[in-house]
Amino acid sequence: MTRQAQHGFVTSLESAWDGTCLDANLEHTLHEGRPLWVRYDLPGVGRAASREALAARPLTMWRYRELLPFPLGREPVSLQEAVTPLLRTDRLAAELGFRNLWIKDESRLPTGSFKDRGMAVAVNMALGFGRRRFIAPTNGNAGGALAAYASAAGAEAFVFMPRDTPTPNVIECMQYGAHTYFVDGLISDCGRITRDLTEELDCFDMSTLKEPYRIEGKKTMGLELAEQCDWSLPDVIVYPTGGGTGLIGMWKAFGELRELGWLRADTLPRMVAVQSDGCAPIVRAFEAGQRLAEPWENARCAAPGIRVPSAVGDFMILDAVRDSGGCAVAVPDDRIATWQRLGTGLTGLSICPEAAACIGALITLRDRDLVAPDEKIVVFNTASAHKYDHTYPCDVPVIDPSRPVRPQLRL
Repeated sequence: MTRQAQHGFVTSLESAWDGTCLDANLEHTLHEGRPLWVRYDLPGVGRAASREALAARPLTMWRYRELLPFPLGREPVSLQEAVTPLLRTDRLAAELGFRNLWIKDESRLPTGSFKDRGMAVAVNMALGFGRRRFIAPTNGNAGGALAAYASAAGAEAFVFMPRDTPTPNVIECMQYGAHTYFVDGLISDCGRITRDLTEELDCFDMSTLKEPYRIEGKKTMGLELAEQCDWSLPDVIVYPTGGGTGLIGMWKAFGELRELGWLRADTLPRMVAVQSDGCAPIVRAFEAGQRLAEPWENARCAAPGIRVPSAVGDFMILDAVRDSGGCAVAVPDDRIATWQRLGTGLTGLSICPEAAACIGALITLRDRDLVAPDEKIVVFNTASAHKYDHTYPCDVPVIDPSRPVRPQLRL
């Protein structure tokens, strides 16, 4: 069946690999196994919207409707995806040897992670094509976001996750009513099961970059960041990278903003992709000068969101990193929990393990002189620490009420 919809200022879908153009009014996922870009009539967007006009709009990600594919005349299914705060972190900056370090805290979104952005747009687009059943592999947060938006839309979700997925993520999917399954393996194994069942169950595949719309939702991180920085972007963005949709989406957003003439300077941030040394296919490919990344064998990682052995958008991640003058960095996996405690203790924010890996990467960037002490750096805290139950040991002292003990204070 041919499925059709209308998409605001969208002009076409374009293969990220070879530039083939496809009709955006028809349902598409991949083109010859490669992801698709959503392309816009940017002169038309510029005539219809302006930086100044944004000030009067609600503080949600939907304030950028002209740069999103969802039709302008319809109200989306929404959980009120609020603009997330950009917070200066002077104590953490001083500890790490920097003077201008900021964290954009994505933990404030409805299900506690940045995955809400992509799923909000993707679910709404799929609904426009008449879809009522969705499927996805997940390391945790994406499954929770899909389950939440499917529930809000009165639709079905099928979620497949590794057996060692943090328990809060599993409970979240189940509570939202998703058909939730464990897989004895990694997210790549979950992905194979998803591919096998998508047609049989008549589902829309929401896998990372297997459809063109999650990236458009993630793009709003970059749009928000630009607006919060008064349309002057930071020098460096340090981003935890698994499937890479957020990094790719932000780089796309910055290019669109530059073409619109909304940025105050032509300089774009250096993008730093952060991985763990237990699963670092992008870092290995970057260091070898390769455009495609070989799958990582026996992947392990204390930060589930970046345990992605093989990313379908590997070349898109690597292109963005190189085009920006950035780099890819792998950090010791066994230090992630320590950096998580450091980040939380010095900021008061609910730092997730993926963001903790970025804190470790800052040390590497500093020691290699890849980032100067006075440059403006933004780290993304992609989720709330509350969604993970494996990184903090509960070694809490127990007091016998019959024999009160004076607590030891840290001096």
